Amino acid sequence: MSAADIEKGSVDATSPHQALASAAAPRPRPRTANPATLGLFSFASTTLILSLYNAATRGILHPNAVVGMAIFCGGLAQLLAGMWEFPTGNAFGAAGKDLSPRLFPFSLWDDSGILSLNDLTTVVALGKNIGFIALFGFLTTTFACLAGGELGASPASTKAGGILGVITAFIAYYIGLSELLETEAHPPFRLPIGHLHPKKD
Repeated sequence: MSAADIEKGSVDATSPHQALASAAAPRPRPRTANPATLGLFSFASTTLILSLYNAATRGILHPNAVVGMAIFCGGLAQLLAGMWEFPTGNAFGAAGKDLSPRLFPFSLWDDSGILSLNDLTTVVALGKNIGFIALFGFLTTTFACLAGGELGASPASTKAGGILGVITAFIAYYIGLSELLETEAHPPFRLPIGHLHPKKD
């Protein structure tokens, strides 16, 4: 036990053996907040606005109404949330948030590339829970319709993709709220998302 430790009062021991044991004891890790809610809410908000544009809601035909949201909320916020997923050990969340949001601004013009990337994350989502299966299932169908509308010059397919995108956004809102309630010590209620593998205590 050093003089500095005695001055700081950081070691409470009456013998050298106790002092060494106290110094070697593992310190509790600080609790890390769950970044999934930020990523899901950012994704849902951007998807909702982008889908309303794709569905030509209220006659909005110019993408400039979506660009700011796509870059900062769907892009920057999701990128940060994905980086924060790494310390929690959630590789699926990190990959899903860091890869897809960077393509959001480009999804205004090209959806075929995002479709192939989303197919890979959909495969992993099959082992998560029913909520994520529904989310990525609707998202894949949304991108398929948007890609078909772009490649086939079909406004009806694009509008269908917009409607499916709105449904996808509300599913993401639901999962995000469920994750947020799960992290609270005393939530007013909980939202089930259909865990396929029950959590171990």
